[in-house]
Amino acid sequence: MPEDNTEADEELFLDEEENLSGFVTSDSMNLSIMDTSDNKIFYPFVAIVGQETLKKAIILNVINPEIGGVLIRGEKGTAKSIAVRGLVDILPKIKVVKGCRFNCDPNIPEKYCFECKIRAENNEIVPEYRPVSIVDVPLNITEDRLVGSIDIEKVLTEGKKSFEPGILAKAHRNILYIDEINLLEDNIIDALIDVAAMGVVIIEREAISMSYPSEFILIGSMNPEEGELRPQLLDRLALQVEVKGLDNVKDRVEVMKRSREFLEDPLGFRQKFAEEERKLRERIIKARERLKDVTTPPRMMALISRIGIDFNIDGHRGDIIMEKTARTHAAYEGRLEVDVGDVIVAAELALPHRMRKQPFEEEEFSSAMLRRLVDSYIEEGI
Repeated sequence: MPEDNTEADEELFLDEEENLSGFVTSDSMNLSIMDTSDNKIFYPFVAIVGQETLKKAIILNVINPEIGGVLIRGEKGTAKSIAVRGLVDILPKIKVVKGCRFNCDPNIPEKYCFECKIRAENNEIVPEYRPVSIVDVPLNITEDRLVGSIDIEKVLTEGKKSFEPGILAKAHRNILYIDEINLLEDNIIDALIDVAAMGVVIIEREAISMSYPSEFILIGSMNPEEGELRPQLLDRLALQVEVKGLDNVKDRVEVMKRSREFLEDPLGFRQKFAEEERKLRERIIKARERLKDVTTPPRMMALISRIGIDFNIDGHRGDIIMEKTARTHAAYEGRLEVDVGDVIVAAELALPHRMRKQPFEEEEFSSAMLRRLVDSYIEEGI
């Protein structure tokens, strides 16, 4: 699948009023090619030139949200935002409780929000399907806007609970995207860390407590030149990808051609990649179904543990994430058992931001270093 790194990274979308005369949907899945919340058409995910590692990290999280998100590091104009926003057209719809503000899954009553618990008691659970959303977190967001707020005055004067959900309510079972995540305020980072760990938002104001589920795929992007991410949040982002501008003339020319073609005829350009998007969507659906049957043999478990030890990874989170990622990669590749190749892919994505120090005193993490170590383990019979 190809990639785009134009300097106008965040600008590769078009407004409906300027470019569209009507509303267009995909015939096969009845999926809109527009973000209807702000009437923009986004550049297709599958039309991105190169950046295969970036796309794979995102796809693996989509297949298995339990992996725990991805951090995208790179200079401006390397398709970071384009890749995330283009996801809306390849993601299968999710089943939710009709009318639920928190996107509760009708098949998992133990995770119902407080409103759906009442619906269940009244036999009012009606399922419907919604598209997966990309929920943006602005850098100037307040904590109340993030998690929600309780109207204390209404509680005291009317004796009724008055609750306004925050962005994290909409993010439940969707994708939470934070551009320039390294520039977030500390109190917002602390709130995100708590919710990412528990999967629940808890709000307490004046002895009044409210809670709702919030499990999401967290995707953050950043330019390292603008500062690093706090270690506590970095540890909560399971995978990391470094993106750079393409260094191949042919690919860079293709980036320019596709960018111009999209800007001149966005709908025609989208249609050109519709079949490829459909195939990727079906592959994701099949991988999700296959994932529950994928196993990690004891030998591969030992390999993962050995890698974690030799790369001096603190704690066990890195090992757990590698195993989840390896299983998900096997499912994506159509297999039911994790092999060495899956483990290598998982380690390349999960380790670079977790290394306390490099093995054998080499300066930085590299795929070549990892593969040499894996080869030595195999020779030892692991």
